[in-house]
Amino acid sequence: MTTANAPSWPREALTKAAGIKLLALDVDGVMTAGTLLFSARGDELKAFNILDGLGIKMLMQTGVEVAVITGRSSPLTEKRMTDLGIRHLMQGREDKHIALQELSGNLHIDAEAIAYMGDDLPDLSAIQYAGLGLTVPNGHWYVRQRVDYCTRAPGGSGAVREACELILQAQGQLYAALTAFELEPGE
Repeated sequence: MTTANAPSWPREALTKAAGIKLLALDVDGVMTAGTLLFSARGDELKAFNILDGLGIKMLMQTGVEVAVITGRSSPLTEKRMTDLGIRHLMQGREDKHIALQELSGNLHIDAEAIAYMGDDLPDLSAIQYAGLGLTVPNGHWYVRQRVDYCTRAPGGSGAVREACELILQAQGQLYAALTAFELEPGE
């Protein structure tokens, strides 16, 4: 497999990612670009990146749980998470650290086995609680200084996919996840 364009992840992030059993994600600014869009009728609109969706599915196929913790409540977020098969959706949770602790307890997963990806100050305590803290380059500068890894892709543009692939690589599953889409020889 050619890896010429594959990301070069920091060794420390890979070491922490090797034991991850739960990836928890913020929505606005991570799964979306962080822009709130409203129609003339006042309907909320959200744009989710399809690359992120496949990355989440590939990660879940290896047994890693995925959860979403967001301060806002949105039927669009609920629909997208349902479409992806994400069973753990916590909306309207402004204290993401408390929400992540609850999720950790309910799933019996220690903090060291949790990765949390957020982009702004309300995510910081959850990032610090988790064993692997992740953010995006368009996240707040103070948050970027306090994570284990900042993706190359911005929020809403494949950043979640990159985080999923980091975890898959650390757990020795990335090659199998990628090659699962190839034709078998002779097909």
